[in-house]
Amino acid sequence: MAEPSAYPSSRPLTSQSAQELQQVFQQITHHSCPHHYNFHMHTHCSDGKLSPGELMEQAISLQLKGFSITDHHTIQGYKQACQWLENWRWKHPSTWSASHQAKLPRLWCGVEITSSLLDVDVHILGYAFNPEHAAFKHYLQGGSPSGNDRDAAVVIRAIQAAGGVAVLAHPVRYRRPPEELIPAAAALGIDGVETYYAYDHPPEWRPTPKKTERVQELADTYDLLSTCGTDSHGMTLTRRV
Repeated sequence: MAEPSAYPSSRPLTSQSAQELQQVFQQITHHSCPHHYNFHMHTHCSDGKLSPGELMEQAISLQLKGFSITDHHTIQGYKQACQWLENWRWKHPSTWSASHQAKLPRLWCGVEITSSLLDVDVHILGYAFNPEHAAFKHYLQGGSPSGNDRDAAVVIRAIQAAGGVAVLAHPVRYRRPPEELIPAAAALGIDGVETYYAYDHPPEWRPTPKKTERVQELADTYDLLSTCGTDSHGMTLTRRV
């Protein structure tokens, strides 16, 4: 088997490039998830049922173009998935070719953080950050932040200080409406919102129509990126449970 250095043009399959991810987010539509992109999913490293390896097998089987594991307050699932992907690629040497690499999914690091916004608990998704950055490492210790560290403004700044992209998750699931939460998050400098989300948990995933339209209008109004994700906690990536 050839050494990786023999393939200098090989496309990396994992990424922390926020700029590249933002370009992907700009192309997201209601058709993107769950068979092209999926930026919200969990493994058993937090409260999901799939192992990182099982998740990776499904991501490849679905032929996803890009995705992110967003376990709560940890990137252990992401790290294990990166190692699984590297091992898988060595077992499938044909994937070193440019034509095969173009068909493999791109994995971005991600995390979901419990925060406080307008005095209610919300979840903020962080993507493509440097997990070793001093401003962000304490958010990856497995537990919800407390005190000032829980404030949405502080969380958003920490994600961005670490080079990442901050997104308000499922904005119609909270005790205050998106018409209040999204403008407040935008005022704090958040980068995007999870526009496409299946709030009613249908058997076959699709964004909930009226709720999605509300969020989409607000995202456009406040010039925010739109993301999509199944928020999978169960045994399949194509639905939430």
